[in-house]
Amino acid sequence: MSRIKIGVIGGGAAGMTAAITAARQGAEVTVLEGTDRLGKKLLSTGNGKCNLGNRNLDVKEYYCGEPEKLAGFLERFGTEDAVSFFQGIGVMLKEKNGLLYPACEQASAVQDALRYELTALGVRQVTACKVSDVERDVSGEIRVSGGGESFLFDRVILACGGKAAPKTGSDGSGFALAKRLGHSLTPTVPALVQLKCGETYLKGVAGVRADAQISVLSGGERVAAERGELQITDYGLSGIPVFQVSRLVNYLLADGKEVRICVDFLPDYGREEYERLLTSRELLLRDGRTVEAYFTGMLHKKLMMLFLRSAGLKPGDAVRDADRKALEEVFRLCREWTLHVTGSNSYDNAQVCAGGVPLSEVTDRLESVRTPGVYFAGEILDVDGKCGGYNLHWAWCSGYLAAMAAAGEG
Repeated sequence: MSRIKIGVIGGGAAGMTAAITAARQGAEVTVLEGTDRLGKKLLSTGNGKCNLGNRNLDVKEYYCGEPEKLAGFLERFGTEDAVSFFQGIGVMLKEKNGLLYPACEQASAVQDALRYELTALGVRQVTACKVSDVERDVSGEIRVSGGGESFLFDRVILACGGKAAPKTGSDGSGFALAKRLGHSLTPTVPALVQLKCGETYLKGVAGVRADAQISVLSGGERVAAERGELQITDYGLSGIPVFQVSRLVNYLLADGKEVRICVDFLPDYGREEYERLLTSRELLLRDGRTVEAYFTGMLHKKLMMLFLRSAGLKPGDAVRDADRKALEEVFRLCREWTLHVTGSNSYDNAQVCAGGVPLSEVTDRLESVRTPGVYFAGEILDVDGKCGGYNLHWAWCSGYLAAMAAAGEG
C-alpha cells in the first residue's frame, strides 16, 4: 500500500510541527519553504529565548471570530500535549511564572531540535521554494508550483504564516494562495507591535521604562486597559502592555476612529493611598525647597521634568511660591498622561499578524471547506493570541491537528 503524500507549505513553527506529526503517522512528507532555512522566525521569539507555551492556556487569551471552535482545538492539543511533543524531540523545558521556555533559553535550540527530528524522520526539505500556486490536478492530486518546480501531493497543509516579520518568510503570500482556493480573509493588521504617537516631545523622555497602567480611549470610552512595564520611545510607546492592546488599536485606526492612550504611572495608588500621598507632599511646601526637589522621587526624572514644563512650572523656583493649580496639574499628569496614537510600527516589527482565513471556513479537522484535501495551520488562520507563548502554542496545536487529519488519523 502506497504512503499518503503530504506537502507542507511553510517551514515555520506550525509547518515543522505538521511535518513531524504527519511523518510519524507514516506519510511521505515534503516541506516547501520560501527562505533558505526552516524555522527562521523562531529565532526572534521571546527575545531569543523562545517562550513556547503557557501553563495557563485559555481561549480567553486569544482573539478569534469563532472562539468556541478555537476552544475545541485547544482542548485537543493543550499545554501538556505541547510539553510531551517537545520532550519527545529532546527539548528540556523550564517554567517561569507559568511561561514555558527551553531549559537553555535559546530559541535556536528549539529550531535545531525540530530540524533534527525532520531529518531523522526522512522528511524532504525544499528551501528557497516560494510557492506560487496550489490547485487540483486532473489526476485528482493537488499540484503545488514553486521555485521553478511542480509537486504532486495527496494532501496539502498551508502553514505559510501571515504578514508579521516578512524577512523571515511570512510575507502574506499564503493569503493570496488561500484566496485563489476560494477563501475569504478577515482584514489583517500588525499585532503585538509598538505604537506611534503624534506628540513631538517624546524624544526628551525616550528610553524611560516604568510600571504603569495604560488605557485605550476611543469614542469617549475606555475600551481596553493593560498593566506592565511601559517603554517610551522617541516615536511612541512600547512594552508588553502596549503590545497587548496594539491589535485593537490598529483595528480602531483602520475604521477611522480616534485613539488615545492614557497612562497612569501610579497604578498601585487607590483613592485613599493617593490622598495620603498628596497630604505627605503638602508638608514639603513649608520649607525652602525648589519645585524640582518637591517632586523628586515620584517618577523618573525625565518624566517629572517633562510634566513640570507641561504645567508651566520652572524647576528652580521655590515650591511654596508656585501656582497651586500648576502643582495639581503635575500630579494629574502622573496619573493621566494622554498621548494621541497615529499608528503602529509595520509588520516588520510585529510579532504576529491579526486576521486571516476565518475558522468558519475550515472544518473541525482544519480542512478547507472550499478545497477538500487542503488543510490550514498557524498564523494564516484568523487566530492570534496575547503575549505569553499563546501564539506559538497555536502553531504547535494547529500544526499537529492538521497533520493528524491530513494523515488520516485526526
